[in-house]
Amino acid sequence: MIGCIGISLGDVTGVGPEVTLKALALEADADDFRYLLIGEPDHLRRWNERLGLRLPLQPFSGAGKGDRFLIHNPFADPLPEDLVEGSPLAARAAVAWLRDGAERCLRQELDALVTAPVNKEAIIHSGQPFIGQTEFLSELAGSQRTAMMLLGHDDRDRWLRVVLVTTHLPLRLVSENISAPKVELAIELAAQACADLGLEQSRVAVCGLNPHAGEGGELGTEEITSITPAVNAARRRGLNVSGPHPADALFYNVFKGDYEIVVAMYHDQGLAPLKMIGFETGVNWTLGLPFIRTSPDHGTAYNIAGQGIANPASMQAAIRLAKQLIRAKS
Repeated sequence: MIGCIGISLGDVTGVGPEVTLKALALEADADDFRYLLIGEPDHLRRWNERLGLRLPLQPFSGAGKGDRFLIHNPFADPLPEDLVEGSPLAARAAVAWLRDGAERCLRQELDALVTAPVNKEAIIHSGQPFIGQTEFLSELAGSQRTAMMLLGHDDRDRWLRVVLVTTHLPLRLVSENISAPKVELAIELAAQACADLGLEQSRVAVCGLNPHAGEGGELGTEEITSITPAVNAARRRGLNVSGPHPADALFYNVFKGDYEIVVAMYHDQGLAPLKMIGFETGVNWTLGLPFIRTSPDHGTAYNIAGQGIANPASMQAAIRLAKQLIRAKS
């Protein structure tokens, strides 16, 4: 089976086009997958030449049967070469490319979508409401039961896999957005992710929200009112889940192999440990969508954009995970 993966190029004033082409060059000889690069053709061709990659980029319209690296641009306005970082025009283009890739997945024209980084602030300043790519895709697909999962490994191939109950929220709003149904959904999706990854076990560990997992209600009651009921409900469904555990100790036990996956209550609780051990290999995987979506676990990196020095490891890992999940479904 030859699959086709769409890659939305994200904010072209960031490192998205650069890391995409570098990652594709590294993966080109691994298999026969085809890639639809959804973005600005001129930007891609300039980077391809500048980096000396010589990828055979072809227009999507009229593509030949053997063409593997195709370019499609659904955004009508031309993008100048000298766009400043955070350009509103680039932000609008990034959202158009993201939407096109998702819609093609929903029409089953693509087997997966890999999304290069966008800048939320730039998108909002361009006049578009936007929380994040995960939330955008969930709404577009009409999927209410989704969760953000991040996974990565260190140089000794030790993995951390984290599913978040809440995502892009101010810290002061986290508590009121944690509920037993949300925690139970994250547990369910975490267990399913272990199966999708082909792991031998699906041991899910759930973080508490408060220090020491609340100390029996002395340091907070969310563990009693929301988290423990969700863990117990998931156990009754036959899932191998434990918690709530104090988060400060839990990640050590996961990292040494006691569990396959962590359910964390909020963004930084889960992602700070992950990025500590797997910053260059981290991948974002949206669970619960009707299609496969992965992305590198880094941002637009405006500070190094345009210099040709961006590390493609996270984008390469995102592409590899997409391919792994496509093969598992076939």
